[in-house]
Amino acid sequence: MIIKTFAAAKVQKKNEMRKFFYIIVCIFLLGMTSCEQSSRTSTQKSSVAELTSFTFAKNDTIPGLAKAVFTIEERIDTGFVWNKDSMLYGTSLKRVVPKFTFAATPGAAYLTTPDTVMLLTGYDTLDFSKEPIYLNVRSQDTKTIKVYQIHPTVHQSDPDLYVWDVLNEGVYPNDDSEQKVMLLGGNFLMISSNGYEIDLYSSANGEDWSPLSAPTGLPIGTKVRQMISDGETLYYGQDSSVYTSDDAITWTEHKTNYPVRTMLMYWNEEIWLLTEQKEQYEIATFDGDSVELRNLLIDGEFPISDFATVSFFNASGRERAMIIGGFAENGKSLNTRWNFEYSHHIKENGGYRIQEFSIDRPKFTSLTGISTVYYNNQLLLFGGVDSSMNYFGRDIMVSNNEGLTWTAADSTKNQLPEAYQARQKQSAIAVDDYIYLFGGQDAHMTYSDVYRGKLNSINWIKK
Repeated sequence: MIIKTFAAAKVQKKNEMRKFFYIIVCIFLLGMTSCEQSSRTSTQKSSVAELTSFTFAKNDTIPGLAKAVFTIEERIDTGFVWNKDSMLYGTSLKRVVPKFTFAATPGAAYLTTPDTVMLLTGYDTLDFSKEPIYLNVRSQDTKTIKVYQIHPTVHQSDPDLYVWDVLNEGVYPNDDSEQKVMLLGGNFLMISSNGYEIDLYSSANGEDWSPLSAPTGLPIGTKVRQMISDGETLYYGQDSSVYTSDDAITWTEHKTNYPVRTMLMYWNEEIWLLTEQKEQYEIATFDGDSVELRNLLIDGEFPISDFATVSFFNASGRERAMIIGGFAENGKSLNTRWNFEYSHHIKENGGYRIQEFSIDRPKFTSLTGISTVYYNNQLLLFGGVDSSMNYFGRDIMVSNNEGLTWTAADSTKNQLPEAYQARQKQSAIAVDDYIYLFGGQDAHMTYSDVYRGKLNSINWIKK
């Protein structure tokens, strides 16, 4: 019994020693903590009140919101925070979460809008759609206060909207003339013929026009709508001659080895035309002296007048051109879409190929007197009439697959202005960032007005 009591006493003493050791360790740790807190307390508070970054938190319901990049401009008085590249049209800033970083932890930061004054927590949902908006930053020592104006910008223009305006209400009085507009020497050239006289007008901008001298050297019965231009020289073919001019005034005749039925287009740095040989047509080119047959098979009806032509590079970089609609020799109104293509990958016929898309692709109605341009990686088709002489009004046709299929453009985004009367035989030219529409005729008269259209986002920087 005495032995057991002695052993128990020994265990109790050992436990007391352990408790004492633990108490000493705790006191030491508390002392260290106290010293650290004392050290922190004695540290000088920052007097810096500088904003270093501003963004919006990601919001799945507002695409692109978090990608907006803001610049902070430090100024003597009020700093300025803004985004150089405007956010997408329609971006809502009514319920957004702003994110800030600072050069030093501020003593306080609060935001003022026309409706709110709020101390920032980093999770605040605010309305940034109303300005002015100010961020007030106070340093830890309360001695420095910095104010920043925040100016988020959102595109105010719909990027998919085409905006049209009239540049000239009439270059000459309305009449019943035949008319065409082309580019020559960097200027627009309007050619008008009443069957007896040919008048010329030139413009550098489509708005201001000047008359030129009457042309000389052209044959009787010249059809001005069958003229084409390579930008520096005009070409016209009739009978067994091709006529050329560098100024539209003085024309030179070149006798050819094949009769010329009609001029087609300037494409791939060559002048293309249609020759008439033994009661059939063949596609050919003119090199300045002679006509060369190109052995491109025409397997179907081919237009000889009132067709539209357009040339462009396709998505793979190939040279492409299209001849759309028009009248056949027998007077039939056509719905054909002849596709011309050049590529060094094409082994036959020197790299050239021709195909009639309407054979195995959905057809649209017969079209004559239309015009088309390649713009914004699309083919756009304007005006024209069907086989019953019904006008297509202000609606625009669009092809997003290089002429294979066509659909009506969104009339809320891309439609000619109400002042534009339905017509055919207008001229269409795409140059720089704009589309120009010139003149044309309806059942009563020929117009000489000039319209200019532009897609809002055609020259926006794309990220």
